[in-house]
Amino acid sequence: MKTFFTFLVCLLFSGIMVGQKPLDELLKKYNTHSVPYISVDELRMFQMNDTVTILDAREPEEFEVSHLKSAINVGYNNFSLDEKQLKKLNKNIPVIVYCSVGIRSEKIAEELKNTGFATVKNLYGGIFEWKNKGYPVVDTSGVETENIHTFSKIWSKYLHSGNPVY
Repeated sequence: MKTFFTFLVCLLFSGIMVGQKPLDELLKKYNTHSVPYISVDELRMFQMNDTVTILDAREPEEFEVSHLKSAINVGYNNFSLDEKQLKKLNKNIPVIVYCSVGIRSEKIAEELKNTGFATVKNLYGGIFEWKNKGYPVVDTSGVETENIHTFSKIWSKYLHSGNPVY
C-alpha cells in the first residue's frame, strides 16, 4: 500500500512540476494558422505516394541528431530565401516544413508562401509528433535512430517516444 501511495504522490507532483499543456493549446498560443497544417499520418502517406519537398526549420545541431529522411535543413535563426538550395526548389511541388513541434516551421512556411511557393504546409506537432507516432528518423549518416534533439528539458515534455537529446 505504501508503494502505491508513493507512486500516486510522485505522479501528482510530476504533473504539477511539468505543467504539461496539450500540443494543440501550445500551437494555438504561438501560431496564427497562416499556413495550413498537415498531420504526420498525412505526410507519411503523401511521402510514399507523391513528390514532396520536406524542409527542416530547426538549427543544424538539431538536424544532425535526427531528421525526417530526405529533409533539407534550412534552419531558423539564419534562414534566408537566398540560399542556393532554396532557389533550386520547384515552387510547384508541395513543400512541408517542420521543426520540433510546429512553431518555428510556421514562420518559415509563411516566408515560402509569400514568395510564391504554390503549396506550403506546416507539419502539426513537428518531428516530436512524427516520432511519437512511431515513424522513423535518421541521423546525418542516414541511419535510423531513436535520438531526437528536444532543444531543452522544457520542450522534452512534448516528446513521448524516442531518446531526448539537448
